[in-house]
Amino acid sequence: MKKSIKEKIILCKYNTTLKFKRFFLYNKKRNNLETLKNKYKGQRCFIVGNGPSLNLEDLNKLKNEKTFAFNRIYYIFDKTEWRPSFYITEDIKIISNSLDEINKLNLKNIFVPDIIKFDYKIDINNAIYFKETIEYFEDRLPNFSDNMDIYWGGTVAYTAMQMAVYMGFKEIYLIGVDHNFRVSQDSNGNIKVDNSVKDYFCDNYNSDKDELYIPNLNNSTKAYMAAKKYCDEHDVTIYNATRGGKLEVFERVDFDKLFD
Repeated sequence: MKKSIKEKIILCKYNTTLKFKRFFLYNKKRNNLETLKNKYKGQRCFIVGNGPSLNLEDLNKLKNEKTFAFNRIYYIFDKTEWRPSFYITEDIKIISNSLDEINKLNLKNIFVPDIIKFDYKIDINNAIYFKETIEYFEDRLPNFSDNMDIYWGGTVAYTAMQMAVYMGFKEIYLIGVDHNFRVSQDSNGNIKVDNSVKDYFCDNYNSDKDELYIPNLNNSTKAYMAAKKYCDEHDVTIYNATRGGKLEVFERVDFDKLFD
């Protein structure tokens, strides 16, 4: 549907205002992001999902590794000394429902998309804001960024993959990324329910599930395919070290053998 002239003017004004806001924000925060460019060149990192396969024994092995984690991963903090090197939260519904908990996190690197600050008027303590572009990609793979102008991919793990590449990591391992949910959407937006599936590593993770977004596995699969394509072309490898799960885009490896 074509936009009316009025809608185009409103959108133009919004984009102009957003551009100025970003200019002042990034002048202030730019150094935080630029210092991470290729900082870990040639190293490995782990992207820690919140799936039911995630366990304490595996997390404890990651205490000396560079790790990315998301959203309500802090529900496991009282059981382990492990803490993520980089924490990302971008889901407005989780942020709104968990703002007090997020603001209490004592973590060094907390990444939040700037739309949370500009559009939703939410400030998060010690946040490093990054630009995130939301595009719809029904008929193609999403774009993949190698800078901190991140593209949305329907899963925060995709954001972490783009950040990991920007930081110079050459081997990226996934754990706890089960890619399987009790309630999900298919490619046509139809809701699918499988009551045999557990969503997360703890039962109270999504006690507010009726208020949260329903995962679209078609979108996230496309995002993972885009990440693999980019990384294959740029000498970066993503491995799936998740115990079980349904994600088969990346080569699987045995998590335990990574520490022999």
